[in-house]
Amino acid sequence: MDNQQHSISPHTVNLSRHALKQMIRVVHDLQNLSENSQYPNKLTQLSDAAQVPAQNYSVLMGYDFHVTETQEAKLIEVNTNAGGLWFACGIKDSVKQALPNKLTQQLLGTFIQEYQLFTQNSQAQPKFIAIIDQAPEQQFLYSEMQAFAQLFKHAGIECVIIDPSEIKTNNSGLSYREQPIDLIYNRHCDFYLTTPEMQVIAQAWRQQSVCLTPNPRTYGLLADKQRMVDWSQSTLLSDLLEPKAAQRLLQALPNTQLLHSLDQDALWSKRKNLVFKPTTSYASRGVYVGDKLTKGKFNSFDPLTTLVQERINPSTITTSDDIQFKTDFRLFVYRHTILAACARIYQGQVTNLRTPNGGFSQLNLTNSI
Repeated sequence: MDNQQHSISPHTVNLSRHALKQMIRVVHDLQNLSENSQYPNKLTQLSDAAQVPAQNYSVLMGYDFHVTETQEAKLIEVNTNAGGLWFACGIKDSVKQALPNKLTQQLLGTFIQEYQLFTQNSQAQPKFIAIIDQAPEQQFLYSEMQAFAQLFKHAGIECVIIDPSEIKTNNSGLSYREQPIDLIYNRHCDFYLTTPEMQVIAQAWRQQSVCLTPNPRTYGLLADKQRMVDWSQSTLLSDLLEPKAAQRLLQALPNTQLLHSLDQDALWSKRKNLVFKPTTSYASRGVYVGDKLTKGKFNSFDPLTTLVQERINPSTITTSDDIQFKTDFRLFVYRHTILAACARIYQGQVTNLRTPNGGFSQLNLTNSI
């Protein structure tokens, strides 16, 4: 956790309103796609856990973009348990400093709406929420989990932050120390609930006996990296969306294929214009930019689980002291609602929170195109 000091950058990043509008349209188009009843039938390799029907969606989705020199927004990745909201708002101490009041109410409202959708009761409110992660006290964003717990408690909702192994099952559902759990806020990175410690929750998910958010359904429809491959097939989008929406998404998506579907010899010669990602990675783990790739590493990739994505170079900013940073942009989202937007600036191959004076940055919206 020694990189906590680099979580918030002192620098502000310009973003054109034109590019922001494009990002918002992408969010809306993809959410509409995910809610199309025919969409799951068009997908390849949709996990069993993602095929479980669900009444609710997922809180705090994260949509990450690069912006080109011509101010065109390109979607790089979708996340279902996006962290760093407090950092994105410039708050260094998420326990002692609250979010702006409007955002606080919006954020709390997303959890209550999830529970109301799950229970099919527009008046329902969860009484007990469990925030789960693997050994949560050791996680980089543990303080953010504490801030969420505080948010819930101020609203009269009991909350605990626990490892999933502490959850028990009984005839009426899931519980912690014999107290029934109404809603689980899942910060764990086992998105499909496959690890041993998640099996109690996996069973409850299959039975729909607890409100789980984010959940495998939303991850499978929007954030599984295999979806970038599916969306790169133009017929899928054109079959399910209005022509303008399908065209917008095709323009905003970097072409993405699985390694096994491509000629690897030809691919090696084009590697400088490509990015290689494992399908199961998160937080930029295992991501390689082509021009830094060795032949040995290239040959070690599993062709069935490695994505090959068109490289969209990040935009850059140069500070007043003549230091250059790469930049990406993140929208925090609940369904069609944009909760917050920020930049993340860094040096190196991929986004990180290890660059001095890098990290989450505030935005300055401009009218330039």
